Amino acid sequence: MKQEDTNQNTMNIQWYPGHMTKTRRMIEEDVKLVDAVCEILDARIPNSSRNPDIDNLAKNKARLILLNKSDLSDERLNQQWIDYFAQKGVLCLKLNSRSGAGIKQMNSAIERACHEKIERDKKKGIMNRPVRAMVVGIPNVGKSTFINAYAGRACAKTGNKPGVTKGKQWIKLSKTVELLDTPGILWPKFDSEIVGRNLALIGSMNDEVINIEDLAFEAVTFLKNNYSGNLSERYGVDEDEETLEIMDAIAAKRGCLKRGAMTDYEKLAGIILDDFRSGRIGRITLEKPGEEI
Repeated sequence: MKQEDTNQNTMNIQWYPGHMTKTRRMIEEDVKLVDAVCEILDARIPNSSRNPDIDNLAKNKARLILLNKSDLSDERLNQQWIDYFAQKGVLCLKLNSRSGAGIKQMNSAIERACHEKIERDKKKGIMNRPVRAMVVGIPNVGKSTFINAYAGRACAKTGNKPGVTKGKQWIKLSKTVELLDTPGILWPKFDSEIVGRNLALIGSMNDEVINIEDLAFEAVTFLKNNYSGNLSERYGVDEDEETLEIMDAIAAKRGCLKRGAMTDYEKLAGIILDDFRSGRIGRITLEKPGEEI
């Protein structure tokens, strides 16, 4: 366990997946088949859960950003992020794929995002052609849950379309929207330690390859500095203490002690991170629009 440190950017977490090149190539091919690209972000870390490649991959395509897991994020900041993307000319929705909240807005949102293309089609005499969309997102952002919630059991696969590579299937969501059901998974690129930390904090990285004790320290420090009262409400501790003292107080209350009343930081870290990720410490957003990371 590290000592008290006022520098919050101390974690150096890296992630080097082996299939990035293959995946990127697949998305480059798939994106030619669609009218719109829906990018799913984790509402708790909208910046850190983005892949900058998507701006190039989806160039000249209608764009829609979906803030998933919005039930776990700060509602005030949800709206700030929606406004932030709107200022950049990108339609943004918040949703919760697990409960289905926001899913009903999807068809109309995709049609709004593709309004210019729909109008061009009408001028060419092309009427009622469904808008085709694909979904991209980093691992564990809730992409599969979203697709399942959006598609539902009743949706029929329309089969291979002309010009579509073998194995690619389209799901007919309505008379106006079809979804390519082989969405691409993009890995995040990060040079900033803060991005790595944020991805680790929400559980997008394997805890076995990071120091969870230091990560829990980062979580408590962030909460103490940005969400005053949340730690006190959850654990009944004094937030005016230093981070390490707060953690020791939580350990004493939760029975995370070794012989000699020494804090079991590994056990404590598991509890804190689980509470943090599940929303039991409150609805938390780690990033604000416009912040440098």
